[in-house]
Amino acid sequence: MSSPAASPLLPVFARSELAFERGEGCWLVTTDGDRYLDFAAGVAVNALGHSHPHLVAALTEQAQKLWHVSNLYRIPEGERLAQRLVDASFADVVFFCNSGAEALEASIKLARKHFHANGQPERYRLITFEGAFHGRTLATIAAGGQAKYLEGFGPKVEGFDQVPFGDLAAVEAAIGPETAGVLIEPLQGEGGVRLVPPAFMRSLRELCDRHGLLLVVDEVQSGVGRTGHLFAHEISGVTPDVMAVAKGIGGGFPLGACLATRDAADGMTAGVHGSTFGGNPLAMAVGNAVLDVVLEPGFLDHARRMGLLLKQRLAGVVDAHRSIVTEVRGEGLLTGLRCAIPNGDVAAAFRAEGLLTVGAGDNVVRLLPPLIVTEAEIGEAIAKIERALDRIKRDMGLALARGAAE
Repeated sequence: MSSPAASPLLPVFARSELAFERGEGCWLVTTDGDRYLDFAAGVAVNALGHSHPHLVAALTEQAQKLWHVSNLYRIPEGERLAQRLVDASFADVVFFCNSGAEALEASIKLARKHFHANGQPERYRLITFEGAFHGRTLATIAAGGQAKYLEGFGPKVEGFDQVPFGDLAAVEAAIGPETAGVLIEPLQGEGGVRLVPPAFMRSLRELCDRHGLLLVVDEVQSGVGRTGHLFAHEISGVTPDVMAVAKGIGGGFPLGACLATRDAADGMTAGVHGSTFGGNPLAMAVGNAVLDVVLEPGFLDHARRMGLLLKQRLAGVVDAHRSIVTEVRGEGLLTGLRCAIPNGDVAAAFRAEGLLTVGAGDNVVRLLPPLIVTEAEIGEAIAKIERALDRIKRDMGLALARGAAE
């Protein structure tokens, strides 16, 4: 295997040396034949695991017929997928793209265009929250507001006002004559697996209604069943005006979408936005196949049950290993362990036991198994976690003993 220094790839990822050649369900197999239990799921992307037969069949069938025609023409499978999303959500209209960042860009543009179309072009600013992650484009890193993503890319894109997470008074104070809306993740993933309290979401909805603002939710990571609900905002009973989704909706195929009410999207007319690849026949075939499974009776119930089981088992882990992990966070199968030592060390120890996880902010390790995960696989993951934490404890004890001896 080539060393990272010799790779022709732009070195913007700190990659592990692992390389996988195949997967099945919740498992991945490396080029060397080693098996890993995948509780990363491509960072919450592989909602139905690897090589799901229904997804494979849908993509294979479509690949033999038509790949791409562009949005100069009708794409019937896209119309079908859009209607299914509308029927299952608050939305009236859908725009398809290729990623979460693009779905957020469309959402931001839609919010600004709404007020421009209604004679208030000065209203273009969105209130966002500290710790948020909305993507890697110039606009979405500005929306997230995190210095580590903004540094070196020139002036920050205007139009975003960050306030502390969960601070309703700060939100209200930030509302001004230029405010168009509020942009929030109902469950922060990258920001440390922090669930927005349902009461806070309801208060945001009330604030937006009172001030004539749009409520925009980022469900790129939390949507399409990840929390045991089709969308995480359903936990609070709140109806947004605009929503960005991606990741799970494509089950591993690049697919994003911006959903909105017809009123919120009234400025989005022919020619004001677009995407060359967005909504092409391959993506639409896979998106429909994902919904075939996720919307089956009992599927979301299963995800909720497995999420509850995982949190219960992880709570036992925390009780036994408080010197290393201190808290369980999240909802459904978007779960996090807050660590007392560097989370990278904890994730590496899990990986050494054959369990794949993902780091997050606030020193958290995310556990994001495919939604098809079984009780037995959760049990196996917990066993791997216990072994990893026991080894960390032993190593810490040895290090302390060596230090005392010296």
